[in-house]
Amino acid sequence: MEAGGQPAAPHVSVILPVHNAEAWLDECLRSVLQQDFEGSMELSVFNDASKDKSMTIIEKWKVKLEDSGILVVIGGHDSPSPRGVGYSKNQAIAQSSGSYLCFLDSDDAMMPQRVRLQHEAAVRHPTSIIGCQVRREPPNSTERYTRWINQLASDQLLTQVFTSHGPTVVMPTWFCSREWFSHVGPFDEGGQGVPEDLLFFYSHLRKGGGVVRVDQSLLIYRYHPKAATHSVLETTIWTHRVRFLEERALPHWAAFTIWNAGRQGRRLYRSLMAESRRKVVAFCDVDENKIKKGFYSYEDSEERPKPRVPILHFRAARPPFVICVKLDLTGGAFEDNLRSLHLQEGRDFLHFS
Repeated sequence: MEAGGQPAAPHVSVILPVHNAEAWLDECLRSVLQQDFEGSMELSVFNDASKDKSMTIIEKWKVKLEDSGILVVIGGHDSPSPRGVGYSKNQAIAQSSGSYLCFLDSDDAMMPQRVRLQHEAAVRHPTSIIGCQVRREPPNSTERYTRWINQLASDQLLTQVFTSHGPTVVMPTWFCSREWFSHVGPFDEGGQGVPEDLLFFYSHLRKGGGVVRVDQSLLIYRYHPKAATHSVLETTIWTHRVRFLEERALPHWAAFTIWNAGRQGRRLYRSLMAESRRKVVAFCDVDENKIKKGFYSYEDSEERPKPRVPILHFRAARPPFVICVKLDLTGGAFEDNLRSLHLQEGRDFLHFS
């Protein structure tokens, strides 16, 4: 207790938005109870118009959690429709009071050491988002994505921020100080179809924030068809990614090569603003049929004459490269080709696919 009899603010607030999560809530809330963190904790739940038994389950666990010393704050609304994940997270944060925020999705579950280890990392890195490795359930649901989450090298947490995978530490693993969140946030409240975590992550990077991963599996990260992430269109994310690439990386390059003369590489070229498009000096590839064509003509361009971009073998092309080849899909051939050029990621090339 502080002077005057007021309880001290908790060290860590677990931020839990809930919408129709009755199938997973028992496991999720049990994992909050089982944390081995020795500082003070609170759970801040915001119920976003659940129509199932979620609130009954939360009320049951409120007693258990508070009996063990974890304060539980519950907010929410019962409008006909949900307001969305961004709104729910913002509300859960606003009603909480911890110095640090530990984000948790209602369909996931934490390992007992999660709060302790991420809190230690956040104290050391006060302007970073702290993530962790994950255990995907079911195990074979997104094998390439899970491997990417868990195996990125520490410098790649900043160099691979343009890829289709999204934030290099996934949202349900985020942990950061309240002060830093307030500096960057809040989340976009546009609702269904808005990639609020990706937009926040980009804002975080714009403000000079770091990205740190605790290299232990601290979260069971569940994959299922009803997950909110499935409501975001790929074209929406593509547009945000291209604009962020143009804002953050391309101004540093006077010219660059797009690695992939196929569909994805041409799509990136067409998506660029005219100023960025003029910096593309070539496409490169290994496909002899594409290389034999000699060039790509941008037929839909309003420029006259229409832009014609050379297509070269990758060994004849010059860096820097924006790579539009998906990793892990060529049996290692692409990775071997890239390594043979002895380039530095971030300076000489960036992954976009």
